[in-house]
Amino acid sequence: MKNKLKKITVGVALLMSTLVLTSCGFGHKSSKNYSTTGSLSGTYQGVIKNGHYKTSKARGVNVSQNSNSYNLKSFESGLTQVSKRVFSTKNYIFQEGQYLDTSTVENWLGRKSKSNPEGLNPAEGKKSDPNPEYIQQIEEQDYMQESGNSMKLHGVTIGIGINSEYNYQKKTDGPNYTKNISNAEVKRQGEIAAQKILTRLRKKKELRNVPIVIALYKQAPDDSLVGGSFFAYSKNNGSKISSWHKLDYRTAVLPKANGTDQETKSDQTDNDSFSNFKSQVQSFFPNLSGVTAQAQYNGSSLTGMHITITTQFYSQTEITSFTQYIARAARKYLPSGIPIDIKIQSSSEMQAVVYRNSGSDKFQSHVFDSY
Repeated sequence: MKNKLKKITVGVALLMSTLVLTSCGFGHKSSKNYSTTGSLSGTYQGVIKNGHYKTSKARGVNVSQNSNSYNLKSFESGLTQVSKRVFSTKNYIFQEGQYLDTSTVENWLGRKSKSNPEGLNPAEGKKSDPNPEYIQQIEEQDYMQESGNSMKLHGVTIGIGINSEYNYQKKTDGPNYTKNISNAEVKRQGEIAAQKILTRLRKKKELRNVPIVIALYKQAPDDSLVGGSFFAYSKNNGSKISSWHKLDYRTAVLPKANGTDQETKSDQTDNDSFSNFKSQVQSFFPNLSGVTAQAQYNGSSLTGMHITITTQFYSQTEITSFTQYIARAARKYLPSGIPIDIKIQSSSEMQAVVYRNSGSDKFQSHVFDSY
């Protein structure tokens, strides 16, 4: 099931990227070898070199590290939101990380040992009572600006995902044990890793003089129905971590269970809106296994929704009609002014996607052919 979730998450990410690139067009040429994707409101343009999108040099590492696909999605989207605080979408162009390759990131995520002195996680220690693996994922984002006929690096963002719990076995095929990691320890381990990473990055010639933003993310447990959240970031112009800025991001599952305390009035309003949407959808189409959402907040403000609808449809006409209805119902019942994506899927495959970008009031959709 975990592998299926990973495939679904990656598949939707690729689809959304393709749809965004297609809708933007390929204008805004910056040099003979470089061009950009163009952008939608509130989003970054991406870098195209020699006619190809520049993919990350550590592509796929975070996917392999995560048992909870929600962590992966929240981490990637949240890191971009942190970057926007420092690197404006109007003045900077996004490029996938080019300075940390796969082997480097894998070594850093490993345990420290004689064969891997770069490991950010401590040696295992006693197998019966091992030291936790604290650092779970690392991602690099590069921010560029055009300078004459070239594209130059003007900033880097690094995201560090820290575990909130550590699962282990005392012996092979034995029972599973869990160590909970306190918020204070999550913060401490994240800050330790941040300083080590900053020091290492400054040794690279290309990264000696650019601002480096480092953001800390608390991972949700593997069995959580939501991802984790970023809780602090630091903008650094030197080799020492400057002050940390607190972030108030969080993720909630909707609809909330009966009896669950609402944290704010806006939480209650958002929950009611989604509950109305869910009721309308379920009353119109009976063959649904579930309708749930992950809602992202910055303080008390709703900033986005990821909705999953699991169906039992068998015909292409049913899926198409349902997708058309979802687009109408979403516009009527769901909160306005925020990005929303809705995955429509069976237990075994993705069937359709409905989405709205930030700043838009129109939903777009795509139905997958069931060949």
